[in-house]
Amino acid sequence: MNSTIPEYRRNATPFLYGQETAAVARVLEAGQYGHTEVTEEFEQKVAAFLGVREAVAVTSGTAAMHTALLAAGIGPGHKVIVPSLTFCATIQAILACGATPRFIEVNPDTLCIEPDAVAEAITPATRAVMPVLFGGRAIDLSSIRSTLDEQGIAVIEDAAHAFGSHSGPARVGNTGDLTCFSFGPVKNLTCGQGGMVIPRTPEEAATVRRLRLLGVVTSQAARQAATSYRVEGFGLRYQLSSINAAIGLTQLPRFKSTEVSRQELWRAYRAELHHTVGVTLVDVDVDHTVPHLCVVRVANREAVFRQMLAAGIAVGVHYPPNHLQPAFAQWRRSLPVTEQIGKEILSLPFHQHMTEDDVRHVASALKRAIGSGR
Repeated sequence: MNSTIPEYRRNATPFLYGQETAAVARVLEAGQYGHTEVTEEFEQKVAAFLGVREAVAVTSGTAAMHTALLAAGIGPGHKVIVPSLTFCATIQAILACGATPRFIEVNPDTLCIEPDAVAEAITPATRAVMPVLFGGRAIDLSSIRSTLDEQGIAVIEDAAHAFGSHSGPARVGNTGDLTCFSFGPVKNLTCGQGGMVIPRTPEEAATVRRLRLLGVVTSQAARQAATSYRVEGFGLRYQLSSINAAIGLTQLPRFKSTEVSRQELWRAYRAELHHTVGVTLVDVDVDHTVPHLCVVRVANREAVFRQMLAAGIAVGVHYPPNHLQPAFAQWRRSLPVTEQIGKEILSLPFHQHMTEDDVRHVASALKRAIGSGR
């Protein structure tokens, strides 16, 4: 990126390898603005990369969660177990189905949900659990999987942070009933904007494909050769354009470089902050994760936040707990661990344009802020 702005002044920013502009130009020159074979090629290559049977591209990570929930049969009267500590999009996708969230605590070391918390939150109305793979870290619910299966509870992973991460030997996408990725501007792999659903069955894949195109089941080629088309149910306008898919197709072959650089950046932060009193680095299991965030927990977060901004460091907060948001107040319950975490978390600048010098600068500023706040 050609810029005079120091990279630590950006909390997150897109990373492009240089061929994306030409790829988009080829799509535009061919007049392939909508959903075409370019999008289908992207789906096929993502599926091959992840080692799954099918991948269905949609317009965003939120659209992926919405359609995945619908494909799993989630609707009015159903409850979905979900951590409060996530982006509000996760909750809005649940509400868009007519279901309601059942907020639960997270592990304070990983900021991810634990099987025991899920098991304790199950009620007769529970139809799904949505683990949020915070920072890119995979979640293991195998210890309660038989319970979930017996009660007909689907596991729908919010893997917006986790494209490319591993769960055991396999990439994330092989672990949930359905897995939802985001390809937004600052994600590990970007399409500019976009998302993906990894379904568990051909029937769910067909349902997601129908949902993303207004309930239409007739193929584009068939529609062009006929005077009518077939609508079989409710649907939305969630198709990923070929323009966005072209960006993803350019990024995917270079993903190993993304994986290595993001892991090295996180390890650089760990080396700088490991022994810093007053700073707890949230564990992302970096050897198996393509990190999306670098989050620390600090006391007196508000003062530290202000001092870091004053020093020109682009810190952020991922995320304010959702059970405390006005829009979700009717489902509020006491979550003391999450509420304490929500007062302490601080996201440090984390993106591939950063150097180790940038990391050292951020770490030094954080240590000064922590020291002056005691």
